[in-house]
Amino acid sequence: MYHDRMTKPLQIQLDRSAKTPLAEQIREAISTAIESGVLAAGARLPSWLDLAAQLGVARGTVRLAYDRLADAQLIIASRATGTRVADRPPAPVQMEERPDPGSFMEVYGELTAGPAIFQMGVPAQETLPARLFTKVRSFALRAESSTSVVYPDPRGELELRREIAAYLAISRGVTCSPAQIIITSGFSGGLGLTLRVLGLEGKRAWVENPGFPFTRHGLELAGMSLSPIPVDAEGLNIDYGLRHAPNTDLVVVTPGQQAPLGPTLSLARRLRLLDWAAKEGVWVLEDDYLSELQLTARAAPALASLDRGQRVIHIGSFSKTISPALRLGFVVAPLPLVSRFAEVAACLAPAPWLSVQLATAQFMRDGHYMRHLRRMKRLYAAQRDALLKCLEQRAFETTTAGLAVLVRLPDGVSDISIARALLAFGLGPPPLSPWYASPASARSGLLLGVATSPERNLAKSCDRLYEVIRRYA
Repeated sequence: MYHDRMTKPLQIQLDRSAKTPLAEQIREAISTAIESGVLAAGARLPSWLDLAAQLGVARGTVRLAYDRLADAQLIIASRATGTRVADRPPAPVQMEERPDPGSFMEVYGELTAGPAIFQMGVPAQETLPARLFTKVRSFALRAESSTSVVYPDPRGELELRREIAAYLAISRGVTCSPAQIIITSGFSGGLGLTLRVLGLEGKRAWVENPGFPFTRHGLELAGMSLSPIPVDAEGLNIDYGLRHAPNTDLVVVTPGQQAPLGPTLSLARRLRLLDWAAKEGVWVLEDDYLSELQLTARAAPALASLDRGQRVIHIGSFSKTISPALRLGFVVAPLPLVSRFAEVAACLAPAPWLSVQLATAQFMRDGHYMRHLRRMKRLYAAQRDALLKCLEQRAFETTTAGLAVLVRLPDGVSDISIARALLAFGLGPPPLSPWYASPASARSGLLLGVATSPERNLAKSCDRLYEVIRRYA
């Protein structure tokens, strides 16, 4: 044991029966004392001769430990001042990491909490395709045991890009080649890739109001200024945007089923938006949110299917149709941007999870994906009808909003407080107000996810919902 008047006692316990060499044990003990602050900067250590005598080891053993500490720049040896602890930044105080109250990460955690009844944005547990996940594991094991290890195509596996191109042509009306498709880690990966490609830092973007808060925050992180554009029964109000914020560089829109209110962007507004974007050189980012899962009618063709000016960047994902755990999505790049998308993907955002890509490609090629979507739509339609009936019996003011049912709350009632209270009972409907760009325009409500509203015990869940709302309202 060595004492320095500037430090706490330094304990070095040697285990002579251990496989770790004694020199390494001494080095590790002193290094730990320095990193934890037990030995402060400038604290003097005994000479290697003295420490060897104190520990009962050979002098060469301590000298080797000191040499390694000096190589790591943890100590400095000098004839004039002896061996001392080198200067270094103070050790950070270790604290449990918690998001700041009201911060984006706190909101993110609350909106993605689960699994819970009425949770929005995730598929029903019973719809998860076991066949696909078995294939994912099989492909993963095969890749791990493969003797030929090469870098995969950063744009994504050609097999999957071919299947997506065929699927988009049939179901979304989009004519594109596999070369235009880039595989991404879900929608957020596609958004990040697109913003890197466009390089719009310091520029302006239209966003839906209300609209997906994570998209809005992503644009802000990319250095863009946002112009919130209201949404009505026909979707994004294009005329409002042209009157109040005509000088924009990007429009982000969910034309299939607007999130969170659910309307489909009308044909007149689609044509107006595309005509203006082509004339003014504005990029349009189409978030194809839930378009495959239109329950009331056949899904409208994608906005990209009408794009003749090559201004629409189409982003889709498998998070809602298969599982968010896959973290699998795709971007359809307009022809003028194909090379740029490929370059950025190769250098900054290569396609994820080779095994997931190959398994999903086979899942689609064998026809399972289309059958899977049909089963989901039948199940969700039945669950939506049962939920609406259950809420109507309890006199809730409701509106169908895509794959959610919006329960309106009186102005002034905190939907965030109600949502937090419901989590304690295993109910996770997200509050409506965070979807608005500012508190001044926000409306209060709860979004009850249809996919996570199983008919079993639905009445009990609605009763609990009613009790908690009545307590706050």
